[in-house]
Amino acid sequence: MDYDSDEGRMTTAEQLATHDPRAAAEALRAIACDDGVGDEVRLSAAELLPALDPQAAAQACLAIASDDGVGDEVRLSAAELLPAVDPQAAAQACLAIASDDGVGDEVRLSAAELLAAVDPQAAAQACLGIASDDGVGDEVRLSAAELIAAPSPQAAGAFRGLPGDRLRHRPPSPPSPRRPPRPQW
Repeated sequence: MDYDSDEGRMTTAEQLATHDPRAAAEALRAIACDDGVGDEVRLSAAELLPALDPQAAAQACLAIASDDGVGDEVRLSAAELLPAVDPQAAAQACLAIASDDGVGDEVRLSAAELLAAVDPQAAAQACLGIASDDGVGDEVRLSAAELIAAPSPQAAGAFRGLPGDRLRHRPPSPPSPRRPPRPQW
């Protein structure tokens, strides 16, 4: 077996998982964090890590998602693995992708949407950056602006009951019943 090839390293790490999970996790983390390894192989290694070592999975996924030398879709896929193992690392990864103007428009927006689930404030900043970037397509800019404007449940709660409340945070209430006519004296 060729232990110097990416696939050979992966095969060895996978076989090691049945005998020594800790060593397998370290081998997989090393593969996932090695920028000399192909993008898809790095992602495959990171996908195997959560079952063996969630902390190593978080480190590996963050390394992939933050690496601007990795393809956009692979970076996003790595970031999508993070919320389940480390929400804070997920926020860092999504912010790195959403803020990178070298990443495709749709992938940046997807990262901002994922970011909204783990850090709404950072997501608003990322969406503002996307919406104000004139290098981004109009449809994506509009979608980013809509994400900023979409009220969170907390924000909607803050506006309830205020005069002039126009947020669409709940369906309109039914009309009031008609008053009976006043008696004539």
